[in-house]
Amino acid sequence: MNRRIFLERVGLLATGMVVSLKSSAFNQLTHGNTITGRVTDGKNAVANAVLSDGFSVVKTDANGRYSINLSDKSEFLFLSTPSGYDFKTDVGSINRQYENLGARNEIDFVLKKLKQNDDKHHFIIWADPQVKNKKDVAQMMETSVPDVKRLVRSLGANALVHGIGVGDLVWDNLPLFDDYNKAVEQMGIPFFQCLGNHDMDYRQGGDETSDRTFKKYYGPTYYSFNRGKAHYIILDDVRYLGEERKYDGYITEEQLAWMEKDLQFVGKDQLIIVNVHIPIHNSVKNNEAFYKILNGFTNVHVMSGHTHYNKNVIKQSVFEHNHGAVCGAWWTGPICSDGTPRGYGVYEVEGTKLKWYYKGTGLERTKQISIDIEPLTGNHRIIANVWNYDPEWRVECFLDGQSIGQMEMMKGFDPEAVRLYKGEELPVGRPFAEPSRTEHLFMAHCSTSVKKVKITATDRFGEQFVEEKKLS
Repeated sequence: MNRRIFLERVGLLATGMVVSLKSSAFNQLTHGNTITGRVTDGKNAVANAVLSDGFSVVKTDANGRYSINLSDKSEFLFLSTPSGYDFKTDVGSINRQYENLGARNEIDFVLKKLKQNDDKHHFIIWADPQVKNKKDVAQMMETSVPDVKRLVRSLGANALVHGIGVGDLVWDNLPLFDDYNKAVEQMGIPFFQCLGNHDMDYRQGGDETSDRTFKKYYGPTYYSFNRGKAHYIILDDVRYLGEERKYDGYITEEQLAWMEKDLQFVGKDQLIIVNVHIPIHNSVKNNEAFYKILNGFTNVHVMSGHTHYNKNVIKQSVFEHNHGAVCGAWWTGPICSDGTPRGYGVYEVEGTKLKWYYKGTGLERTKQISIDIEPLTGNHRIIANVWNYDPEWRVECFLDGQSIGQMEMMKGFDPEAVRLYKGEELPVGRPFAEPSRTEHLFMAHCSTSVKKVKITATDRFGEQFVEEKKLS
């Protein structure tokens, strides 16, 4: 039976009917307070595999057996897929490393061992595809999806690649989860999902019910998994406030308690990748509690979205990558509000080392800079936008082949974003999208006699990117 039809028949999407798990219809399907089971590779036991119901966290013994005492609030049992094993997905490549809790008191998990070492692997971060209608879906399918497919092919037939959607998969139109899932299926790599503020059910109560439809599609809203020497955590940092479209950035105490237990099985020097929707560094109200749990871990990266601009921030030794949007400025143009091309993050893991770059949709990976030349009285102002800049980058300007040294960093508006999005009637169709101030702009001045401007930007990994512009 088609997944969409099934969901509609049981009244989970369109009818608005809410069937409580505490109702008499479900009382007959209750399980005991304890779930037991075994984790194997189909033949041999998998020891030290971590499982959780989102409250308790346990490990399998030498025989692959586990026992977990459930919370009254438990809905799922998930396996934190161990390193060296394939991710379990459904037919369309959506993560399915969990089981719904029903009448069973015993749940077994069967893993498939990878044929290659997974210490080296890649992942992509898709922030805010945020499709509102079928026209948006068509753009996503015609531009973003083929771009990812080309990227995956370029990494080689045997490359291990997975994706993480860090929220706002859709734009309040929850049946379009089906279209997002089709995009994932076409990209052909395992995909994990975070809940965004536009992925929630409204008018059904408070925060505890706002994720009902999301869970029907994607399971738990927080969990973990492993690949190679990297430990991945998915969190829900969107708190619905009970009024339509009102929310704030907050990580519930239940999630923080779970994360602390989950990290007890992770080495302090291991690579940890935390995935959320709302940026933690400046928009999550209880971020100090989050950072406190990570105190002592030396290699932590946070992946976030939500803002529709690109920004890298290091706070309390945690490196946060706040990604530009897949949809750019809500599918109205080729760039985000800060001038970053619409696109996604590409990450390479080797052991506990992480490398990355930002991939603009339809652009070569070497395209990392835009240049704007503004005529002034008697001279020109050069503005370079280096959208994935962080403090380890070096940005240098050459005029007619001669270096004038590093450029001055400035905060302001990307000129192209102003041209495309500034004004009450721009952009066409969605005029609420406005340019946003950014700190990854660099400025220099030159005389009117200069014929060619060249900008070189060297990232923290020593890779140099070059952009040139001729002056008429």
